[in-house]
Amino acid sequence: MRSLLRSLLLVAALAGPADAFAAGSRLKDLVMVAGARDNQLVGYGLVVGLAGDGDKNPVYTIQSIANLLQRFGVTVPPATLSAKNVAVVMVTTDVRAFVRNGTRLDVTVSSIGDAKSLQGGVLLQTPLLGADGKVYAVSQGALAVGGFIGGAGGAGGATVQKNHPTVAQIPGGALVEKEIPTELVRNNSLELLLREADFTSAARLAAAINEKFPGQAQAIDPMTIRVRVPEGMAQAPVDFIARLEAIEVTPDTSARIIINERTGTIVATSRIMIAACAVSHGELTITIASSQDVSQPNPLSQTGTTAVTTRTAAQVTEPKATLITLPDMPTIEKVAAGLNAIGVTPRDMMAIFQAMKQAGALQAELLLR
Repeated sequence: MRSLLRSLLLVAALAGPADAFAAGSRLKDLVMVAGARDNQLVGYGLVVGLAGDGDKNPVYTIQSIANLLQRFGVTVPPATLSAKNVAVVMVTTDVRAFVRNGTRLDVTVSSIGDAKSLQGGVLLQTPLLGADGKVYAVSQGALAVGGFIGGAGGAGGATVQKNHPTVAQIPGGALVEKEIPTELVRNNSLELLLREADFTSAARLAAAINEKFPGQAQAIDPMTIRVRVPEGMAQAPVDFIARLEAIEVTPDTSARIIINERTGTIVATSRIMIAACAVSHGELTITIASSQDVSQPNPLSQTGTTAVTTRTAAQVTEPKATLITLPDMPTIEKVAAGLNAIGVTPRDMMAIFQAMKQAGALQAELLLR
């Protein structure tokens, strides 16, 4: 409990009032430039060279092998093919903004059939398509599988598996064949998109930009700040964006408590207001212990047998609940101190926060994970 409270106090100290800091965060860390975004590519391909760990002759695998052979002038009936050394896969990757032709990308190869493992396989040339159905990259190469599957021979042999052998990587396994057009400046303006939408933060960012470039920035909505490119810098938008990214501003932080009941984690910001309320905390402990007793006949007895019986003892302990009145608490430090006074556990703290929120006393956003 003490470590949890120390963590809460540390979070509060790090997320303290804006006036406590002489400098804020760089604009570069708070926003992204509209248009400078990643794009997802996906492709359907074949992995060959598997040592009998491939697909178990599903129709789509057999047909894909037949189509591949036909491209090379070999026509065979699909029914005569075997897929035990071949696996059909999906190939995925993200292509960054401003990537040029010939740039290499890392790709992920995932089995979509019933192959046991992709270990030792080689991906054949696979076109990677964008959302518009156009080919932007081509992937091919030997797979790097971060796991394996193996076992003893014979029926009923043990099997050992490490990590996930049906998903592999190919570092630098894709070549960009077509550039994705990127447009940063439109109508002599560019847009900055906040990573965390907030009205106050958007207004602060626009004000900070206007201090360095007067009258050039305007907050359009909680996420978008439109910035006009000053005269004389229209031919050097990269330099202008670099100067924008160096501007420092302190974004606003909403009062928020995040609770993860599965892991017992609580993360809270410092701007939490709690109205005057009373919290009753009662601890109920139930202990159930099972033990075995041996019943034996007397040493000189001619009859009777030894018997093993189970004895169960149940004990319920319910200490007297404490009633502590919590006054108005503007910061998380006082909230932690008040909860520490009644000796709550992390799980009890979650229940108390939820009850405060339901009663309308907790002036913060409560998120359950």
